[in-house]
Amino acid sequence: FTALPVSVCFLWINMGTVFAIILVFVGCCSNVVSLELLVRQFPGCGNIVTFAQFLFIALEGFIFETNFGQKKPAIPIRNYVIMVTMFFTVSVINNYALNFNIAMPLHMIFRSGSLIANMILGIIILKKRYSASKYLSIALISAGIFICTIMSARQVNVANEGSEEQGLYAFMHWLIGICMLTFALLMSARMGIFQETLYKQYGKHSKEALFYNHCLPLPGFLLLSTDIYRHCVYFSQSTPVVIPEVGLTVPIMWIYLLVNVITQYVCIRGVFILTTECASLTVTLVVTLRKFISLIFSILYFQNPFTTWHWVGTAVVFLGTLLYTEVWSSVRAALRGPAVKEKKAE
Repeated sequence: FTALPVSVCFLWINMGTVFAIILVFVGCCSNVVSLELLVRQFPGCGNIVTFAQFLFIALEGFIFETNFGQKKPAIPIRNYVIMVTMFFTVSVINNYALNFNIAMPLHMIFRSGSLIANMILGIIILKKRYSASKYLSIALISAGIFICTIMSARQVNVANEGSEEQGLYAFMHWLIGICMLTFALLMSARMGIFQETLYKQYGKHSKEALFYNHCLPLPGFLLLSTDIYRHCVYFSQSTPVVIPEVGLTVPIMWIYLLVNVITQYVCIRGVFILTTECASLTVTLVVTLRKFISLIFSILYFQNPFTTWHWVGTAVVFLGTLLYTEVWSSVRAALRGPAVKEKKAE
C-alpha cells in the first residue's frame, strides 16, 4: 500500500513533464507556422503581431496573475521598467528584422545563437569562466551561424542580379536586418543577466515578470500606431473565409493572427511549466529540439531556399548546442546509473 502513493506521485510528475513538452512543441511549432503565413502575405507585419501578442498576454496576466490589479508586485516596478525596455526593444527588433529580406530559417538559426551572446556577456559582466567544452561548443555555434549567414548573403545577391545597383541595395538592406538580429541577440542576453540578478535578490516570480514584461510596454506601441493601423486595414482587406458551424465570414489574415497569438501564449506557458518540472538542461534540450523541428517544417512545407551548406551550418549549430548543454554526459550518466545499482545489489 505504501508503494501506491509513490508510484502515483511519480506518474503525476511524468505526466506534468510530458504535458509541458507537448505544450512547447505544439505551441511553439504552430506559432512559427502562423508567423510565416503572416509574413509571406505582409512582410512588414511584425509590429501588429508583436502588439497583439503583448496585449493578449497582458490581459491574461491582469486577470489571473494580478487579480485585476489588486496584487502588488514582489519585485519593484522600477526594476521592471528597465527589464521591459530591453524586452520591448528585443521583441520589436526581432519581428521588424523580417522586413529586411531575412528568411524564416535564417531568422530561427540566428536566434539559436543566444548561447554565444550569453557567454560573451557572462564573461564581460559577471566575470564568469567556462570549461574548454563550453568554448568549443560556442565556436561550433558561431561557425554554423556564420556558414548559414554567408550562404544566405549569396542567395540575396543571386536573387538580385538585375543590375549592380539593385544587387547592392538588396544586400545592404539584408545586412541591416542581420545587424538588427545581432543587436537583439546581445540585448536579449543582457536582459537575461539582469533577470538573473533580480531573481537572486527578490526570488523567482516568473508569472509576475511575464505580465509586467508584456503590460508595461503597451504605451510604447503608440509610436508604432500608424504602421499597426495600416496593417489592420491590410488584414481586413485580405481574402475572407467562412468559419464552419458559426457561419461567420472573417478575413484570413485575422485568423492567422489569432492563431499566432494563442500559440505564442501556449508556447510561453509550456516553457514556464517545463522550468518548474525539469532541470534547466532538459528545458534547453527541449527548446533546441523544438527549434530544429520548426526549422525542418519551415523548409519542407514552405519550400524556403536551403542549400547543402545551410544543412551543414544547421547541423553544426545544433551539435554545438547539445555539446554546451552536456546532453551526452547526462545520457551516459543515466545509462550508467542502473548498471551501478545492479552491481551494488550483487
